[in-house]
Amino acid sequence: MRTPNAKTAPKRINYKLKSQIQLYAIMSPVLILIFIFCYVPMYGLLISFQDWTPGMPFMDFTGQTKWVGLKHFSTFVHDPYFWRLIKNTLVLSAMNLGIAFWIPIIFSLLINEVRLVKFKKFAQTASYMPYFISSVVVAGMALSFLSSDGIINKFIMMMGGEPFLLNMKPQYFPIVYTVINIWRNFGWGSILYLSSMASIDPTLYEAASLDGANRWHKIWHVTLPAIKPTIVVMLIMGVGGMLGADSDMILLLYNPATYEYADVIGTYLYRYGLVGGNFSYGTAVGFMISLINFGMVYLANMVSRKVADYSLW
Repeated sequence: MRTPNAKTAPKRINYKLKSQIQLYAIMSPVLILIFIFCYVPMYGLLISFQDWTPGMPFMDFTGQTKWVGLKHFSTFVHDPYFWRLIKNTLVLSAMNLGIAFWIPIIFSLLINEVRLVKFKKFAQTASYMPYFISSVVVAGMALSFLSSDGIINKFIMMMGGEPFLLNMKPQYFPIVYTVINIWRNFGWGSILYLSSMASIDPTLYEAASLDGANRWHKIWHVTLPAIKPTIVVMLIMGVGGMLGADSDMILLLYNPATYEYADVIGTYLYRYGLVGGNFSYGTAVGFMISLINFGMVYLANMVSRKVADYSLW
């Protein structure tokens, strides 16, 4: 015999669906685009297990499809540049995560403490602007600054030093890449933290003031705990992207002289997969890296849930 709760449950679900139909309608275009451009192309992952060339079908029953199993995955692992690619990718991502990740948080904390509204708006706007500059323009500016007659070498000569080509010294590439990333992204990255700070109850600061707390105490005991969930989520996503360094920017900055420190998995895929026409090999490497990234996200999420009591799921 059905209970009253069991009878009313379907009605309750239908009511919720009808009351939120506008939200689903607003979300539907985005969901459709995500499905078309993110999930439908995953069908192409089949070529990572094939010797595929343009014009061949992804799957057929006439024998045209040449299945090779895990051949391309094995080829990448045994590639002589494999460990160099892994090392460079991890080093650049670790520098970005260990340094560039925290700059937006510090900047947002400082901006939140500014009481002059006009200066606060000016500082925020000025910090956002580099993010909207094209990567090509940013890389061009950087290479111009690093050239023999660039502003950096002119400053070195003013200080009595000898000029040298920074963009031809591979050991300096990680520093140059990290500094450019910080300059371009720290303002935009601070938006999320500033929006989290804007939702903090002002009475918490008032209560802290009554207890004799200064600005530092308020930041440490009120602001940071309030934005802690946001920091944890962004950190988990950052860990998940450790093997996905900003390949577009690196491609624009690096040259054969800096491959030793600048060549990462993304640039390797571009050269050997796309430019070299090895589409199956490139797909296999990208698929492998995506699986590793997912594993890192899952592990970081699990650790965060146990240690900080915050997680993505």
